[in-house]
Amino acid sequence: MHLHFYLSFLLPLLLLPSAISVYFQLSQFNDTNMYYQGDAVPFGGHIEFNLVDYINRVGWATYPEKVRLWDSRSGQLSDFTSHFSFSINTLGAPKYGHGIAFFLAPVGFQIPPNSAGGFLGLFNTTTMKSPQSQIVSVEFDSYPNYGWDPKVGHVGINNNSISSALYTPWNASFHSGDTAEAWITYNSTDRNLSVFWEYQTTSDPRENSSLFYIIDLSKFLPEWITVGFSAATGSNVEQQRLLSWEFNSSLNVEEMKGNKSNKSRIIIGVLVSVLVLIAGVTTAFVILWRRKQMMTRKGAADTMNVTSINEDLERGAGPRRFSYDDLVSATNNFSDQRKLGEGGFGAVYRGYLNDMDMEIAVKKISRSSRQGKKEYITEVKTISQLRHRNLVQLLGWCHDKGEFMVVYEFMSNGSLDSHLFGKKKMSPLSWAVRYKISLGLASALLYLHEEWERCVVHRDVKSSNIMLDS
Repeated sequence: MHLHFYLSFLLPLLLLPSAISVYFQLSQFNDTNMYYQGDAVPFGGHIEFNLVDYINRVGWATYPEKVRLWDSRSGQLSDFTSHFSFSINTLGAPKYGHGIAFFLAPVGFQIPPNSAGGFLGLFNTTTMKSPQSQIVSVEFDSYPNYGWDPKVGHVGINNNSISSALYTPWNASFHSGDTAEAWITYNSTDRNLSVFWEYQTTSDPRENSSLFYIIDLSKFLPEWITVGFSAATGSNVEQQRLLSWEFNSSLNVEEMKGNKSNKSRIIIGVLVSVLVLIAGVTTAFVILWRRKQMMTRKGAADTMNVTSINEDLERGAGPRRFSYDDLVSATNNFSDQRKLGEGGFGAVYRGYLNDMDMEIAVKKISRSSRQGKKEYITEVKTISQLRHRNLVQLLGWCHDKGEFMVVYEFMSNGSLDSHLFGKKKMSPLSWAVRYKISLGLASALLYLHEEWERCVVHRDVKSSNIMLDS
């Protein structure tokens, strides 16, 4: 059972620079939403990387668009999160191989020749330790290759080399055929590349399931990159599948100042002249406008506020803007049967978005709560920048028809308090699950308090704000 943490706090409003973002969520793969090379093909909604009836095969599946990793002008790096599910089936064989890797590489990078087997479709004997390689990857390596691998199967972080810079033991046969969920996150502030993974049914608390590696990606990768997956077999085979993929990146970029002095002087001169000319007209207009504003003060103020907030939020990264009609349809007009709960700031409804094919939780801020509106602004502008596997993902927002709403991913198993104190009869949580929940909560709070670029104090940690998905 995996823990997610709802954020519901009050902070000073943060003014953020403009941002460049990439976000996509793929629960079904087809011929158009990914770019395929080698043996990789979409099949039944997932991706099959290799033909298991043949040896020494390679398959690639990459996102079709390039992604901006850093800004060459400012040196600013992107934060990103790659969340994906996959499976490796060892087919009951005593020997199998070779694994699957998530990788970042220069735009235009192609499958190297002779890169099957332990090279995982990313290197060959010529490039395996070349400083010109420019590849950073996270590998789930099921077969230890003599010469560059540790003596066991492992999960490793590789920096421009087929040899892992950091690794932890991992045995694919222990989890054969089981679905793995993996999160790869990069925090540009502390240059921390983090990897977490777990299995639906075969996770073992005795196994290490995380890695952390400090790396300045701008020193090893170009500004624009390709992101995707590579898998390979050698003389031993296995079945490798990608089941889903969600990617979110955010790059804060300062506005370009430029140095066009001559042109600037001309423009400034013209503007000054025009401003002086219309100063009187402007003064008269302001007087008339203020009189009109006095008559419709509240409505006008609200309209300006909505416009300002919408403009600010649309420059943010990740979350999308939903229309009021979208959320009315998703929640059956905010039906009482869809209501999940109600608090001081408003009600939360369960909904379903047809275009995203997913369930959502819609937090509708009470119109009578001024504090709720402040929280709404803070949640959208601040939480949208947070990247941690134990924080409930903010999908979007709505500021329409006088309503303030925030859209989160829906947690299928409800809150922790419903399992501990709920009226419905539920099986008691095992100590292993309780321990895992405690670790997840501690990890989320550590990220908020110390690991993110700004200290975020939650202020309302309680079991009803701890959500369990599966």
